[in-house]
Amino acid sequence: MRLLIVEDEKRLALSLARGLTAEGYAVDVVHDGREGLHQASEGTYDLVILDIMLPGLNGYRVCAALRAAGHEVPILMLTAKDGEYDEAEGLDTGADDYLTKPFSYVVLVARIKALLRRRGVGAGASPVHVHGDLKVDTAARRVFLGEDEVALTAKEFSVLEHLVLRAGEVVSKSEILEHVWDFAYEGDPNIVEVYVSTLRRKLRAGLIRTVRGAGYRLETSP
Repeated sequence: MRLLIVEDEKRLALSLARGLTAEGYAVDVVHDGREGLHQASEGTYDLVILDIMLPGLNGYRVCAALRAAGHEVPILMLTAKDGEYDEAEGLDTGADDYLTKPFSYVVLVARIKALLRRRGVGAGASPVHVHGDLKVDTAARRVFLGEDEVALTAKEFSVLEHLVLRAGEVVSKSEILEHVWDFAYEGDPNIVEVYVSTLRRKLRAGLIRTVRGAGYRLETSP
């Protein structure tokens, strides 16, 4: 899952990004409301964490602009304010949830997971994906092959999760890079091949097919 943090307190933003990256998310960070609106409009995100007091455009205006443009990405608003009016205004502009600073990091992660689950349930999706003898639980972040649980690193799971959510479709290397790594990644794009190779070793060689010149496909048959 790919997240965007729009927060002008740079220390807080980078701390959140480090923690959420360790949780297995791909995280992009911007510190200005106008840049946040541009990034959220142009990028493909699963959730936006949006501060209210921002330079350029405040969070209310960013949220309202995204909704007016038809973007349905879940938005979790952050603010140092704690009045009911502020919360109502945030939700009225289209935010999905609201968290007042200072907040517990554990609570933030729980809210993020709840919003992502809610979005999945709304789309008729299940957190447990079964393909033959492969079972991937995206909520618990656990993988089983037959009766055996397979231990994956956070990045390995994220690559597999993206393929599972598009099972049977061809997913390009650039799409995987975009969703699993952040926009600031400037390393070798062949890193995707490395992770796919590792997944094949840990799971089964024929599970992830290479479609020459196009990308990868998770086979849906047993």
